[in-house]
Amino acid sequence: MSTPHDFDFLLGDWDVHNRRLTDFLDPDGGWEEFPATSHCRSLFDGAADIDEIDVPDLGWQGLTLRLFDPEARRWSLHWSSSRSGRLFPPVYGRFGPDGRGEFLGDDTHDGKDVRVRFVWSGISATTARWEQAFSVDGERTWVTNWVMEFTRRRPA
Repeated sequence: MSTPHDFDFLLGDWDVHNRRLTDFLDPDGGWEEFPATSHCRSLFDGAADIDEIDVPDLGWQGLTLRLFDPEARRWSLHWSSSRSGRLFPPVYGRFGPDGRGEFLGDDTHDGKDVRVRFVWSGISATTARWEQAFSVDGERTWVTNWVMEFTRRRPA
């Protein structure tokens, strides 16, 4: 069952290796890879956090605001990017007993309605993995289109 401290693992500074499809809906499309750095800080005594990601090679920044709903015992994750200047529709979910977090929501991409899934896995003191996938067929199939591999930054 999710708790207000599920994302405590993410607090601090990270190097992030990104790999994403150049066309989010084409599983046979090409992949691009790029580095980033991320910094996450806690809010609301752990029941919220915000992380900022800097992608200097592509010239943009992003942020995720995560909020824990104590009544529903679930998280809402809200993404924004300096490229759009707007909040995308949130995804909602929780962590399971296996430590894997799954979060689902609805959005559009290139004019098509998509179901969005974020998955957090491989969580340790020094690593974590985030994946994004889209479904256009009611969750029968998914196209994983973005993967971030997090590695804890060592102090200088």
